[in-house]
Amino acid sequence: MMDKPLFLRDLWYYALPGGSLKPGQTIAKTLLNEPILLGRTQAGKVFALRDICPHRAVPLSCGRFDGTEVECAYHGWKFDAAGQCTAIPALTEDQTLDFSKFRVRSYPIREAQGNIWIYIGEQSPQDEPPQVPGFDTTYQAAVVMNFPTYLDHAVVGLMDPAHVPFVHRAWWWRADPTLAEEVKTFDPSPLGFTMRRHKLERSTFLYDLVGGDPEVEISFQLPGVRFEQVITKRHRVCNLTTMTPLNDTETEVTTLFYSTIPWFNLLKPFLLPLTRTFLNQDRDMVVKQKIGLQHNPGLMLIKDADTQARWYYQLKAEFARSQSEHRAFINPVKEQTLRWRS
Repeated sequence: MMDKPLFLRDLWYYALPGGSLKPGQTIAKTLLNEPILLGRTQAGKVFALRDICPHRAVPLSCGRFDGTEVECAYHGWKFDAAGQCTAIPALTEDQTLDFSKFRVRSYPIREAQGNIWIYIGEQSPQDEPPQVPGFDTTYQAAVVMNFPTYLDHAVVGLMDPAHVPFVHRAWWWRADPTLAEEVKTFDPSPLGFTMRRHKLERSTFLYDLVGGDPEVEISFQLPGVRFEQVITKRHRVCNLTTMTPLNDTETEVTTLFYSTIPWFNLLKPFLLPLTRTFLNQDRDMVVKQKIGLQHNPGLMLIKDADTQARWYYQLKAEFARSQSEHRAFINPVKEQTLRWRS
């Protein structure tokens, strides 16, 4: 585990659901401790700029956006969606400046399947953002929640398989507190690992809604992206959960649902409150954990229940090393079968 906060760079991070950014709108966010202005032009193109005017450091989000250019509130400097300065009102007609020398940092950004991803780093992206497997449509439901904790604690808490019967005990999820042995096989996958597709030994109310004989496959990849696919005889549902660090003490958790169920929208009045309740149970636990963490205790990871957490730290360390050594990433995860009680 890292002794101090470490945010991996040169990776795609989840920025926000595309539906929350309307044409002609901007949203200011802090991501990885960096002030960023996200926007969508009137033409529908998304963009991301450093939210600081290079002239006198006033946040650009304090200014105006006409759907094409951002105008700083202080002196009216204007910048286009690529970050290039286009106007400096204080200049007289006979004064000339090379505007190409004045620009705001812009970030690579992509919109796919209804999701807006931002690439934060010093290099140009060599690949595309994560894709929800098997779907070419936008998400059908989304829940966004702030976890008041460092990224690592949010990631490990959400991937932890042994906390479910204690934290998520509810009639609609896990009413039976009896523990049973789980045996799951994992394989390495790009920037992470995948729990092989398997039949559920014990279903839940939500899984039953999808259809009979559900099978599940779960994968994780850096920096904090988790896919859970539920496949039944009739339908497929994929849950995308992303964990994006806002700063050293806050992580934004976003859960999105994709489905082939034609009547899925009818479930949303029930599904969204249940999802918020489920995530809030995890959030409450990291709030409690924060009380103990302020005393800077040592933390333990055991076999096999905590092996996924071990892999996360190993993946993160290897990615950081590969970047500093300017070499290809080598996945440290090997095929392995894990056993735990849950």
